[in-house]
Amino acid sequence: PPFLRAPARLDQLLSLLETVVAPLSSLPRGSDEEDAVPKKELDAATASGKEWTSVPAIEISPERLQALCSILRMESCRDTAFARVNTILRRLCRVDSNRRHVLAELASVAQTLGEDAIRDLKALKIRMEEAAMERKVAAASVANQGKCVDGESPTEAAGKLSSTVTFSTSTSELKLLRVLQTLQAMCSDSGDEGSSKKEGIYVTEELIDLLRQLEFGALWDELSSCLSVVQVLEGVSSLSDQEEKGSEDADTPEEASADADEVSGERSGKKKLRNSSAGLLARFLPSIEAFFVATASTTKPKDSDKTSSSSSAEDGHGNIVGSKRLIDFVTKNRVLLNALVRNNSSILDRGMRALVQVPQCRVVLDFDVKRQWFKTQVRRLRQHASRRHGNIRLHINRKNVFEEAYHSLRVRTADEMRGRLQITFRNEEGIDAGGLSREFFAILAKEMFNPNYALFTSTEDGCTFQPNPNSNINPDHLSYFRFVGRIVGKAVADGYLLDAHFTRSLYKHMLGIKPSHQDMEAIDPDYYRNLKTILDFKLEDIGLELFFSTTENSFGRNTVIDLKPGGRKLPVTEENKEEYVQLVCEHRMTTAIQRQIKSYLDGFYELVNPDLIAIFTPRELELVISGLPDIDVADLKKNTEYVGWKATDKEIGWFWAVMGNLTRNQKAAFLQFVTGSSKVPLAGFGELQGMRGIQKFSIHKATTSSKGSLMSAHTCFNSLDLPVYESEEEMREKLLYAINEGAGSFQFG
Repeated sequence: PPFLRAPARLDQLLSLLETVVAPLSSLPRGSDEEDAVPKKELDAATASGKEWTSVPAIEISPERLQALCSILRMESCRDTAFARVNTILRRLCRVDSNRRHVLAELASVAQTLGEDAIRDLKALKIRMEEAAMERKVAAASVANQGKCVDGESPTEAAGKLSSTVTFSTSTSELKLLRVLQTLQAMCSDSGDEGSSKKEGIYVTEELIDLLRQLEFGALWDELSSCLSVVQVLEGVSSLSDQEEKGSEDADTPEEASADADEVSGERSGKKKLRNSSAGLLARFLPSIEAFFVATASTTKPKDSDKTSSSSSAEDGHGNIVGSKRLIDFVTKNRVLLNALVRNNSSILDRGMRALVQVPQCRVVLDFDVKRQWFKTQVRRLRQHASRRHGNIRLHINRKNVFEEAYHSLRVRTADEMRGRLQITFRNEEGIDAGGLSREFFAILAKEMFNPNYALFTSTEDGCTFQPNPNSNINPDHLSYFRFVGRIVGKAVADGYLLDAHFTRSLYKHMLGIKPSHQDMEAIDPDYYRNLKTILDFKLEDIGLELFFSTTENSFGRNTVIDLKPGGRKLPVTEENKEEYVQLVCEHRMTTAIQRQIKSYLDGFYELVNPDLIAIFTPRELELVISGLPDIDVADLKKNTEYVGWKATDKEIGWFWAVMGNLTRNQKAAFLQFVTGSSKVPLAGFGELQGMRGIQKFSIHKATTSSKGSLMSAHTCFNSLDLPVYESEEEMREKLLYAINEGAGSFQFG
């Protein structure tokens, strides 16, 4: 009808229908669901003069249901109308006869829209291939030259070529996405209205069977082919690369996993987008989201204990409707998908949530993309908690920070702990605009490893720590471990960096990943070499007689521990020596410190949901907690602002010369002196945080100080007051004195 072509009138009609069918939401979802009203509710209704009445199971004619489903194909169906149609259909589908007709009709509409989308993608691919050929010709013409004819670089010229393609999104792809989302909403495992939360979405077997019957293979092949051309236009690959690869791709999930573990801002050997034609990628967003709905829909695992997304990447993915096609697609298009998410990170909470929920998909995401998504999630939790509970105010003694913080925070609930932290030190002037909190976490990061608490032991290199198996000498050790876990979780959630580096096995425990015997190398290299000798050589050749037991030394007393029942009597043979190595490593890294790990994780998970950090690899998690390990003076210089000084002044030249000659520890001390933390932000000094958000390091000319006086710093503003000095040597002397003597307390001014 003509009145349906007006979006406003269509919305009014759908609003009316939504109200009319609202009582249907009270009907049971299936024949196995009870429809009985609790006696308590019946009594309450009777007492208030009301009475319960049965809701009729209204059956709608197939013609009317077809008309309702056809609205999803209309140009006038905007986002509001789309949401209302979803709600109406879900309510009508409480009646089995309606449900059968609706699902069949939506499947038919999706199939037709899929065919239309294939035609649109083929037409677009022809135009893109023409542009790609122009790029290839242009690249060949400047193969032996550094500049193009008009003075541009070849990369700049290629970027212009990608922008010559018209890339308006076809309505058929957008409509297909809406129909598939409607099917997903109707067949979600909960099925209730408002159940489409960003996490824990599972669908019924009914939808899985329906999606497998729909013939979308040609559509996804065409989409993948188009994205291959986009990679050419964006400078990720060349036409010859695509021709050589054919239907094969060099990247495998194993290679992707290995790449994901190499974090230094970029993956080693992986290409990045060289051009910035975000519109060309956005053109394919509806099709890509439709692909994820159709291939990444998942049924709830039969074992409810394994529903957490923090399960390891080795877990199977057979309950995903199109697991193999999904993994192949994200691996092949990893660069484009990362660029798409950088441009619009909210899609990870919507259609492309599989990228963070499916372990095999997480490995294709770049670290900066993961970190930004993680920061967004914890910020939401923090804002919600701040509105409910306000700030956490701690007034503590600088000399007893660990104990006072422990007693003050252990009684706080997890929601209260998510509130904003405000620190004041007794007998010191200062307002916490970020600098005092950084100092607070820096002190705690040192004290948690204090041998007097006996909580952690250092590894052979003295750089990393793991829980102390003999920590029970401290009667409250488990309570302290929970407190330490809370502190690490609070620092991660609030974006503060800790000078605290744990063993790789503990990071794996935090991610729900089982440690391997290779992780023993970092804890005890000599012990690891002995275990490797057992695996590499025959036991009789090295003259070892072993049993499935190990000896523990606790305060001078040796105790034999069985690695399996009756292990001290079970000999290790060539056939079972791998099991022995696995069990003895598991004992050292897990069993012997199981209670300590559990208490630490209980505290950490109170502040950071395990499903959120599951997106990271162990090495990435270390970076999230501790920041970049090295201080790049060149990066600091590049991100420095000057007030009263100029970059060309000789004193500034002296300053950077002095900085360049400092030792690694002195650089860390200087950074703590001016910012309150000795760690570098994950994205470098360009994202240094201050009281106003991102606040770069600044050097101010100290006009009120006498000539040759000491430098002073303002940690809340990341600023250094630099007086005038006579020589570079005098500046070095004053700088070292300031960072060694002035870094222990907060100075107001």
